[in-house]
Amino acid sequence: MARITLYTNDGSSKGELLLDDALFGVKINPALVHEAVVMQTANARTAIAHTKTRGEVAGTGKKPWKQKGTGRARHGSRRSPIWIGGGITFGPRNDRNFSLKMNRKARRKALAMVLTDKLTSERLVAVDDLDVEEGKTKQLVKTLAYLPLTGKKTLIVTTPEHKIISRAARNIPNVETLPANALNIVDLLRFDCLLMTESAITMITEIYKKN
Repeated sequence: MARITLYTNDGSSKGELLLDDALFGVKINPALVHEAVVMQTANARTAIAHTKTRGEVAGTGKKPWKQKGTGRARHGSRRSPIWIGGGITFGPRNDRNFSLKMNRKARRKALAMVLTDKLTSERLVAVDDLDVEEGKTKQLVKTLAYLPLTGKKTLIVTTPEHKIISRAARNIPNVETLPANALNIVDLLRFDCLLMTESAITMITEIYKKN
């Protein structure tokens, strides 16, 4: 099994923590990771551009002029796409669906690949607990300074009940928090370093290693 140094709040080593190979010791396949990223970003995409068809634009339904005898081309509606102010033909619509699908087992495999990469590149730091009194930012900054994370964008992963840590990290530049049950591949790739509490590692091992 993979091993990682377990730190305390003052930066001292508490020993080693064993990590499950199903999450932290898999063979990396960049193509699968790319597929997972494309899927997640596509599913988060929202269509904003929207044009109106001839049935939606404002305007009368009256025929502009009679069919014959005027010498002009025949027209049936001022809302026709060939008129100024008329509807748009084949324009973008906000009901477009960009969603993609990917097997759950493949998604979790891709997530494990990113976690493995963080571990092997020494960008994963484990801490026994983050003791932040009353959600004080100053206390969290002091703790982060003791750990090998200085000057790097850091994602802190904790268990959902540790909301006080999220409040303490709110005003720290390049630092964000994420509950372990909301771990995703895009957020993992956005940050240089990953700081995880021991309880968070236990939670994601129980959740994400399931087939």
